[in-house]
Amino acid sequence: MSSRLKELYNKKIAAELQKEFGYKNKMEIPRITKIVLNMGVGQGVNDKKKVTNACDDLTLIAGQKAVITEAKKSIAIFKLREGMPIGTKVTLRKDKMYDFLDRFLTISLPRVRDFRGISPKSFDSRGNYSLGIKEHIIFPEIDFDKVDQIRGMNVVICTTAKTDEEALALLKKFNMPFTDK
Repeated sequence: MSSRLKELYNKKIAAELQKEFGYKNKMEIPRITKIVLNMGVGQGVNDKKKVTNACDDLTLIAGQKAVITEAKKSIAIFKLREGMPIGTKVTLRKDKMYDFLDRFLTISLPRVRDFRGISPKSFDSRGNYSLGIKEHIIFPEIDFDKVDQIRGMNVVICTTAKTDEEALALLKKFNMPFTDK
């Protein structure tokens, strides 16, 4: 079973982008390659269980096993030693990526409190888009009663677009709710 957004891209979005930007080869057309979800857990230094709980939550959100990230350097001020667990991440590709994006855009983002759209300025000049979420409980997979702590997370959407303008056009075609400012 193919995802709804993947079919939308293959049938409609790719052709529209090719016409809009005048690509000669269909391999030039920008597409989403992966989505990386990242959750930093600062309290993981003192309590390893918090990192494990965050990892379990991220696994539920993504529908794929999350991995625990460890500190690369020791930082004495933060009482951090090299190799200590400090966060969790998961990389989604292909069908799981499109399924997550579909759920994220249609179910989770509208549940954000005082939601007025997302900023079109969060591109990295290489066509990748990053956004931060303050509360991971906006996802329907998370049972609010079982949450030990509300955490924030980062969502990075990586594309093959050469410029931010092309990436913005691509994500707008997926109905991402960008603000007009």
